[in-house]
Amino acid sequence: MAVTPPRQRRALSERSPWLLASLAAGIGYWFVRDGQLAGTFHLLLKGAGVACLAVYALTWRKLTGALQLAAIMALGAAGDMALEIDFTLGAALFLIGHIVALAFYLKRPRAQPSASQRGLAAALLIGTPLIAFLLTPAPMRWQVTLYALTLGAMAGAAWASVFPRYRVGVGAVLFVLSDLLIFARMGPLARSAVPGLLIWPLYYFGQFLICTGVIRALRARKT
Repeated sequence: MAVTPPRQRRALSERSPWLLASLAAGIGYWFVRDGQLAGTFHLLLKGAGVACLAVYALTWRKLTGALQLAAIMALGAAGDMALEIDFTLGAALFLIGHIVALAFYLKRPRAQPSASQRGLAAALLIGTPLIAFLLTPAPMRWQVTLYALTLGAMAGAAWASVFPRYRVGVGAVLFVLSDLLIFARMGPLARSAVPGLLIWPLYYFGQFLICTGVIRALRARKT
């Protein structure tokens, strides 16, 4: 059985508080998401979960790719807060984040993906904007579909990348599901409580799986 060297154990213990802080903020926000906290604190708590993931990625900055991951997480945290102030600004920040993430994953493709892996990547690329188009009311349909195209491309590229599918790939799929619920809340699920219950946990734990999965893979490749 492999034993983690003392130096690596020390490095992990120094960085893990950022993951714990992220989990505390991410889970805590779910309980106060309906505005039970004052405006500024509510805003900061919403951004803190993914912001702590960005800092965690930054602590591994000597690993090739960690800085790009930190930027992706930082854009997500900024988008989380911006959505509370201006929906269009928040969506724009997330769109930029998806484009950065797409480039990140495309540079790291899986060498020999199976037919099922290629099929799911294609399904995410095509299915995400198609479902978004069907869910969204006419006034915002084309804007949302354009955004969803970048979202689906990001998720498909994550699934087809060298990173572990059952962490990074699943995390990207959870992100897609979260956003599809946002679109559904604009249309067929406007009166349902389901989106309000599921959007945040799907999104946050998706980001958590992506961040920790990528860092774990980068560390493994270095060693």
